[in-house]
Amino acid sequence: MLELKTFAPVLLLVFGLATVLSQTSAPAPDCEAKNGTSCEECLRNVECLWCIKTKTCVTYPVRTILPPHSLCPLNDARWGLCWMNFQTLIITLAVVGGVIIIAFLICLFCCCKCENFGSSRFEAKMQRQATKTKAKQEERKAEMRQRHEEIRKKYGLSGQNPYSRFA
Repeated sequence: MLELKTFAPVLLLVFGLATVLSQTSAPAPDCEAKNGTSCEECLRNVECLWCIKTKTCVTYPVRTILPPHSLCPLNDARWGLCWMNFQTLIITLAVVGGVIIIAFLICLFCCCKCENFGSSRFEAKMQRQATKTKAKQEERKAEMRQRHEEIRKKYGLSGQNPYSRFA
């Protein structure tokens, strides 16, 4: 068992290193070479960004999430689709993300509210059932006392119980 505990991490390390070393570095995309072409030609490569204002194809700056204004203004930048600019994409994604978050919070609130409402209904039902059971028990006790009194009267034991003083 101890050998397995030490063997598994070593095996994972070897496979991880083999995977990393076996990957050949792909040649950098030459987006700048497509400067005289169209937007569609530039965006065939996912790593390229087309700027409509300057009609240039540049490598997408992955270090900064959004392309800087000096490279290309957001409303002129195209990535992935020639008909959608970054500004529209950002606004659309923000609205969709906000709607999803609000819907999630509403569902979460409704689930918690309904659960609490259901548990209060359940508690009320249990309370009614307990009250009903207590009432039946008191009724049975009263019937039992009455039956015992009848038996005592029948046999003439209606007086003080001689053993009551020891209790």
